[in-house]
Amino acid sequence: MARRNAALPFILVTLIIDVLGIGLLIPVLPELVTELAGGDLSSGSAYYGWFIAVYAAMQFLFAPVLGGLSDRFGRRPVLLVSLLGAGLDYLVMALAPNLWILFIGRIVSGITGANITAANAYIADVSAPEERAKNFGLVGAAFGVGFILGPALGGLLAGISLRAPFYAAAAMALLNWLYGAFVLPESLAPENRRPFSWRRANPLGSLAALRKSALVGGLAFVYVCIGLAQNALNSVWVLYTGYRFGWTPFMNGLSLTLLGVVAAFVQGFLVRLIVPKVGERNAVLIGLASATVSFFLYGFSTAGWMMFAVMVIGGLGGLSGPSAQALISRAVAANEQGEVQGALASVMSLTGVVAPVVATMLFARFTGPAAPIDLPGAPLYMAAALAFVSLLVCWRLFKRVPDAGAAQPAEVAKAA
Repeated sequence: MARRNAALPFILVTLIIDVLGIGLLIPVLPELVTELAGGDLSSGSAYYGWFIAVYAAMQFLFAPVLGGLSDRFGRRPVLLVSLLGAGLDYLVMALAPNLWILFIGRIVSGITGANITAANAYIADVSAPEERAKNFGLVGAAFGVGFILGPALGGLLAGISLRAPFYAAAAMALLNWLYGAFVLPESLAPENRRPFSWRRANPLGSLAALRKSALVGGLAFVYVCIGLAQNALNSVWVLYTGYRFGWTPFMNGLSLTLLGVVAAFVQGFLVRLIVPKVGERNAVLIGLASATVSFFLYGFSTAGWMMFAVMVIGGLGGLSGPSAQALISRAVAANEQGEVQGALASVMSLTGVVAPVVATMLFARFTGPAAPIDLPGAPLYMAAALAFVSLLVCWRLFKRVPDAGAAQPAEVAKAA
């Protein structure tokens, strides 16, 4: 029982370390790439774009593979092997003598970071149906904590060395692997396992798992739209605030930290209060409506203080993700959780490749002397439109598909 009780905290720490591994490198990776490229800022920036894209691309390709492997061999071995691989990979990147070794290390980071598939499947395994929204909310909170601590710690360690954050990320991953080797139990019973299939593990073929029902398919479409919208916001935030408000790196760091705090508060605390009262479907709709309004207001803001005010509204958008995850996980069988979570992770990774390219192109098109009109908020209006489409799709989906399998709000509240 003690080992079982230690499982959820271990999974959350694993996710925090995954996100820390990203956040730690945000302040230093561009400079390290530029240094290894010969110190030329222009060529370094071009290389850095590929470093961003390849990480998301590897997650797209390998999330369904790790999900399928976790359905076959269990969640524990997949999580532990990926943590060990991540720790060793960070050490290789810390010692990288040239750009190619660093790039290969980044590829491996994307592969091992796809373990969120097995982590989400683990949470679905150990959570009662009425507790899944709450526990998936804790996943969102773990991401928020990682994005709060990662950039701050990375910036601090960068004062020692550009490579120090890589050593820190390696130490955390290897310590968590060692801890998990002793305390993490397996969550998937042998009778719920199934053979591994390359057809299902194919990142495009695995998307067939999202067509298992109208509900799963509809919510997967919503995931795509919201993933594109959120990644668009993330990719132009610094560009937009610097252009429109003249924000310094310090102000951008402060704003991104506050965004992480809001996300952690909503998904780690408010989800467990609000979802039992309104139900998962209503929580999804509230979250999508809040996201739509906040993306629009970010683009419409004319003063820097408005961005901080809008964060409060935007934070409620965090209600939609955990609630949608809970609805999806309830709609599929126990031996399909890894496959479905892998397909969702692949979809989200793909949005991380596409959205930054489109959003930055839009920003460039509507800023500067050659712009037809000065509209730096264009990518944010695009994000608002995507969120609004998601809201309409969900509203029609929930009217068309009965909520027969869901726990009633009162029952959820009682269980919580």
